[in-house]
Amino acid sequence: MKKLKVKKGSTCMACLACVRACSESFYKEFDPDKSCIQIVEKKSVRPMACPQCGKCAEACPEGAITQNPKGVYMINKKKCTGCGKCAEACPFGLIVKTEGNPASKCIACGICAKACPMDVLEVVDE
Repeated sequence: MKKLKVKKGSTCMACLACVRACSESFYKEFDPDKSCIQIVEKKSVRPMACPQCGKCAEACPEGAITQNPKGVYMINKKKCTGCGKCAEACPFGLIVKTEGNPASKCIACGICAKACPMDVLEVVDE
């Protein structure tokens, strides 16, 4: 299964380079709310990426979210009605839903990993 992960022992400095890269790549603007990766603060600052759990796919009434052969859940933009059920179902709050557009989510493309100056992120096959 292909996933975007935080490298063990790495330290995020919350520069938002990953957030910027994601939102600019897919929405052509820097807007943290339009990024499929988020920076969270719990015990430490770290990036939060989609673990490919599939809860979004289970919640989609249109069947617009399916798992590809590499284990990544993908949104079919032609089938997505923009209802937001997937965003409500995501336990991590990582589905991007903008007014009048289909939803989007992390597809483990690695754009954010390449943008990270601290080399915190990696795309792995598990």
